[in-house]
Amino acid sequence: MKKGIIGKKIGMTQIFDEVGNVIPVTVIEAGPCVVVQKKTIENDGYQAIQIGFGDMKPHNVNKPQAGHFAKADAAPKRTLKEYRLDDTDAYNLGDIIKADIFAEGDIVDVCGTSKGKGFAGAIKRHGSRSLKASHGTGPVARQAGSMGAASSPSRIYKGKKMAGHLGAETVTVQNLVVVKVDAENNLIAIKGAIPGPKGGIVSITNSVKKA
Repeated sequence: MKKGIIGKKIGMTQIFDEVGNVIPVTVIEAGPCVVVQKKTIENDGYQAIQIGFGDMKPHNVNKPQAGHFAKADAAPKRTLKEYRLDDTDAYNLGDIIKADIFAEGDIVDVCGTSKGKGFAGAIKRHGSRSLKASHGTGPVARQAGSMGAASSPSRIYKGKKMAGHLGAETVTVQNLVVVKVDAENNLIAIKGAIPGPKGGIVSITNSVKKA
């Protein structure tokens, strides 16, 4: 059964297994999330549930949003995300989804927003090769070099990898292993690194293509 939860990245640490091996993990505060809306084939053409994470102050919510949360008898939530499920009948409005929907050993995908790094050149942004730093190259060793042919086509093709804004985009890391689940404190420890800074919002789902 497909499942998913919204969480907040706490940071990285390490865990020792039974043999004594060190496992680098990222700790995520996963939930509790509340089911805010159910979408059905009859009304919407597909099956899904919308869940909310992170409380908001009521005076920061406008009237349409307040009405949306009132239907589920839930407090206003800061983050809303929709998950397409095979069977939405297993959930009702107002149901609470906790970290224990995942178990140790599960393979998951984690989606988040990567750290924004501002304006970056082609070498840092795309991994382009630099020119020689000496022997007459001049002050252009880290420039991108040729943009394309001169007389034909006399323009730069769309999609050319050039300097620009780096980071601050949606990134998904696949096939990560759940090392530990602390249902009491709503914490999930996942092996390896995940996108985004500490405090960043992430989405955890079943792996779509297991390794």
